[in-house]
Amino acid sequence: MRANKVRDIWAKGGGVINGWLAIANSFSAEIMAHEDFDSVTVDMQHGMVDFQAAIPMLQALSTRDVTPLARVPWNEPAFIMKILDAGAYGIICPMINTREECEKFVGACRYAPEGYRSFGPPRGLLYGGKDYAAKANETIIAMAMIETRQAVANLDEIMTTPGLDGIYVGPNDLAISLGYSPNPEPEEPEVAEAVATILAAAKRNGVKAGIHCPHGPSALDKIKKGFDFTTLANDARMLSAGAAVEIKAARGQ
Repeated sequence: MRANKVRDIWAKGGGVINGWLAIANSFSAEIMAHEDFDSVTVDMQHGMVDFQAAIPMLQALSTRDVTPLARVPWNEPAFIMKILDAGAYGIICPMINTREECEKFVGACRYAPEGYRSFGPPRGLLYGGKDYAAKANETIIAMAMIETRQAVANLDEIMTTPGLDGIYVGPNDLAISLGYSPNPEPEEPEVAEAVATILAAAKRNGVKAGIHCPHGPSALDKIKKGFDFTTLANDARMLSAGAAVEIKAARGQ
């Protein structure tokens, strides 16, 4: 089966730099794939991406040596299994708040006996290889999003779920859950403390820790603090930010 670059980087103790696709377009996905990301995530939750749009985006990503991941809309087995069948090599699942919810999520990512994923990956076989059935469980990545007060209270129970590879901090929803305005860069002491608590729990339980970051310097800071997986904003924000810089330059501002 085709190797998972994210797992290879983790095995060497490195930090993954992940791209994020909110624009439902295969060309923009291909552009992102040609940059130096280790992985790129198709966002089917808050991005403008449905399943039919996700397929050509995954195909565009496969033109380069970048690991294709997906964030599903919710913790529903149908969403998880279908995008895995389409060739995603890992799933980021939102709003995992309890051990039971995490078990449901991980089970949908794994074939029996480790889980209950149904077999029939038409594009998974094309992308992964003929031995997909035998090696998918050890290749596919399952990352649970930790983004609520309830999840922070259940960290050890969630992170000891068999088959869970990592957790992913959603700073905006975490801030909202703790009573603050959404902020992609945690600044309020209570939110920053919660992020540090989540990271420490991940290290304690032997799972990888990921987090969404607003820009490159933030990602570098998080990797230095011990995070194993960082995302740089998303394609829409990069497009907007780049355009804003050039417009200001053209106006002499």
